[in-house]
Amino acid sequence: MELDDLSQSGIRRLADFSPYLDQLAGLAQEMGLRQRSNLVQLERNLHQHWCLGQNNILSWAPLDEGVLILVLPHYAIAEYTSSRPDNRPPRVSPRFITELISGDRRLDFTQMQKVARLLDVQPVYIQLREPLSGHDVETQIIEKMIRRYGINYVASRAVTLFDIVGFGLLTPFEQMTQLNSLAYSLNSAHAKMLEQDVGINFARSSSGDGFYVWNRDDGLEANINLYHFMHCVLADNAIARSKGAPKAVPRLRACFHVGSCYEFHQAEGLNPTMHDFIVGDVTIELARMIDAALPGQILVGDFLADLHASPGELDPAETQAHLDAVTFLQRAQGNLSKLSGMEFSGERVSAIKCYLTGENMGGGQFNIRRLEIMDKHGLSRVAYNAKVNIYRETAQPILLGIEDRKLPAVRARA
Repeated sequence: MELDDLSQSGIRRLADFSPYLDQLAGLAQEMGLRQRSNLVQLERNLHQHWCLGQNNILSWAPLDEGVLILVLPHYAIAEYTSSRPDNRPPRVSPRFITELISGDRRLDFTQMQKVARLLDVQPVYIQLREPLSGHDVETQIIEKMIRRYGINYVASRAVTLFDIVGFGLLTPFEQMTQLNSLAYSLNSAHAKMLEQDVGINFARSSSGDGFYVWNRDDGLEANINLYHFMHCVLADNAIARSKGAPKAVPRLRACFHVGSCYEFHQAEGLNPTMHDFIVGDVTIELARMIDAALPGQILVGDFLADLHASPGELDPAETQAHLDAVTFLQRAQGNLSKLSGMEFSGERVSAIKCYLTGENMGGGQFNIRRLEIMDKHGLSRVAYNAKVNIYRETAQPILLGIEDRKLPAVRARA
């Protein structure tokens, strides 16, 4: 009877523990009934050891007819890298913890023993109905389970921040209306990119006045797709502003940056949330940049990021994917052809141009201006002013961002 129940509800149960609902349901369909039963049992055990958010599950390893998992109190990760009361050095280095919560969480038995000894914890053994099959699909699902019940560190994540101008001066009803309008623009841009076969598995988290948005997929192409997604959202918003009531559609400003972050799932009732959250250097930089952004402006942070390019994404002459903001934008401009044919407000796009602005040097040449931004804490950072021009076949172009000549002179440094 239990297996019959799993045949009908097991896939839904598996889909309950991840934000990638459709993806996981599709993966689960590829497995046999007994494998699905095994994973449902494993998920129940992970939920029990997570203990309403009291613990984090860091790693796992297959062993005999079950799995070993490494379970730590949520506060222990910080304590491991802090000096102990008797002034002895930390038990492990921050780098060790960072590597442990980065990338794949599967360890082999020997690695699990070493990590447990270093952290002075005893691995927990979960007995399953039958041994794991070792199938790739099964491993992918277990990895997603472990990540949901733990903390994930990403060294290089592209994130964009959309901020509603004057949000605090609106009535609660107007705030709700404008947030809904922005959310619709996110969904509309996503649908338009999927129509062009441009994949983006985007996630979002509220900033209060708007949304942080990132691509769950990794790699150079994924981050460039997020940049294009940003200007598709801004274009949809610009069209809506030209047609809607002034207080119904928000006026936006936006920032784009690449940096490190931690991803996690907060406890919501008795389960981790379906939505992931991020916090880290990249969100801190975006929050500081957005404070200095003008209404309608697009700022790009000054980053140097390892973007983990896939084979074929880099020129053969290049040896690594460490790209700065200027090179990144050059690559973004280079692959805009994939968006040709996209429609905005029923009008077909004929060309898109995205660039960083600067001073006219004559002869059709422009430099790229670095903007020095001072935040409320007295810390300075560098950003670039970005423009996006979307040309349509029979309609007026959509011009996003602010021209360089309109920037306040005091903030501009060539």
